[in-house]
Amino acid sequence: MKKNNNKVWIAVIAVLVVVIAALIVVLVRRKPKDDVEKVTSEEAIQTETEATPETASDATEAATTEAQATQDCFVKVTNSNSWESANGYSGQLDSTITNKTSGALKNWEIRMTVPDKTTLDSSWNGTFKLDGTTLSVKCVDYNAEVPANGNLKDIGVIVTVPSQADLKAICDSAVLYVDGKEYKGSSASSTTEATEAKEETKPKEKTEPESGTPVDNHGKLTLKGTDIVDKNGDKYQLKGVSTHGIAWFPEYVNQDAFQSLRDDMGANLIRIAMYSGENNGYCTGGDQKQLKELVKTGVDAATNLGMYVIIDWHVLGDQNPQTYKEEAKAFFEEMSSLYKDYDNVIYEICNEPNGGTTWADVKSYAEEVIPIIRKNTKDALIIVGTPTWSQDVDIAAEDPVTGYDNIMYAVHFYAATHTDNIRNKVTTALSKGLPIFVSEFSICDASGNGAIDYDQAAKWFDLIDSNNLSYAAWNLSNKAETSSLIDSSCTKTSGWTDEDYSETGKWLKKQMHGEN
Repeated sequence: MKKNNNKVWIAVIAVLVVVIAALIVVLVRRKPKDDVEKVTSEEAIQTETEATPETASDATEAATTEAQATQDCFVKVTNSNSWESANGYSGQLDSTITNKTSGALKNWEIRMTVPDKTTLDSSWNGTFKLDGTTLSVKCVDYNAEVPANGNLKDIGVIVTVPSQADLKAICDSAVLYVDGKEYKGSSASSTTEATEAKEETKPKEKTEPESGTPVDNHGKLTLKGTDIVDKNGDKYQLKGVSTHGIAWFPEYVNQDAFQSLRDDMGANLIRIAMYSGENNGYCTGGDQKQLKELVKTGVDAATNLGMYVIIDWHVLGDQNPQTYKEEAKAFFEEMSSLYKDYDNVIYEICNEPNGGTTWADVKSYAEEVIPIIRKNTKDALIIVGTPTWSQDVDIAAEDPVTGYDNIMYAVHFYAATHTDNIRNKVTTALSKGLPIFVSEFSICDASGNGAIDYDQAAKWFDLIDSNNLSYAAWNLSNKAETSSLIDSSCTKTSGWTDEDYSETGKWLKKQMHGEN
């Protein structure tokens, strides 16, 4: 019985061993459903995650390429200045073409839609055409190409339109064509302008005042090449202020006023502007005796202060200096005889020839007036105006007055209107050896009463200072216009502080002190 029981237990154990072994095999071979689903889900997510960036990138790249295609080149037209005129509103429109491609763009054209009764007043750096309600500008030889990854600036025009709102509408309508292909992109131009990097500029050294007066220190000035040099042969730069027409603002022609300009503003030069034409001009109804007395008062005041002084025959409304040539000859005979022994007196014989006056007209006039001055003073500096409101110094450089020393040529600019187009003329003239004097300028537009352009003013003074050009700022008065140096609310005629200067006056003071 015991033997049989042992056999039973052995059999039971054997069966259990077999069952357990079978269960182990099943468990080892089986993968739980949850685990399978988890792994599958993770693999799917991983695959999707890896695929999504690639797909998104492709889509973004396609969209970017399409958008970029419309922004590779574009034009932006801005209304930089505007003013009310007799026939509506006049405005200066400046165009900039931007090229973001790797190749140069050639044969460009800009078209703008303008309202009826638009007139085209003046233009530069392009061939402008007004045809009905379309204003177009085509490239000229020297700016036919827009460089790769660069831009073309200072394509300008002044138009007169019925209303001020028309000026903005013209800007917004601008379309660029390159070889007949149309490019819009004014929105792109805004982005480009906002992100365009500024060039680094070196800080200017502050000008330290000299001890002693300018004339005491530097004496009679002469020319060496294109440079003004002093009695020691050293380069010297005249920095000064022009009066307004002395017939209209005689109260500013006084010694205290000039001393304020010298001591506070840093001026070493005064320009006395006596209009030859205009209302109450020397030759158009003005009191000639009184005007000459004002000139003498100004010269005496400047001399007492040791400042240099320009006697300016201010041709403007009379346009051609030939108009009142005989009066000019008599005037300069008297002035040069009176001041023949003065080391500080400079003669400007025709402010701004204009209205179609040619260089031949001006040169012929100068060849009659200069000998009269030279008869009395052998080496005083003489400034000759140039055509187109004293802008065409490059034309004068082709055929300058000969036979006399110490002859200079006037260039005038108003920074918001006259930009690279006039600076290029100056550079050309200097390269041909023509001595240039900036005998009138301001930092607003050519009307004398528009917006200030500080950036263009800075570019002008980079050129002026790098070439040792002398200058006189327009104008010493409190007339309610941008170019006036005294604020219109100030009634002082001397002893000004910073609060009394206009924005232009404050800028000029900083410029003369080397702080801009």
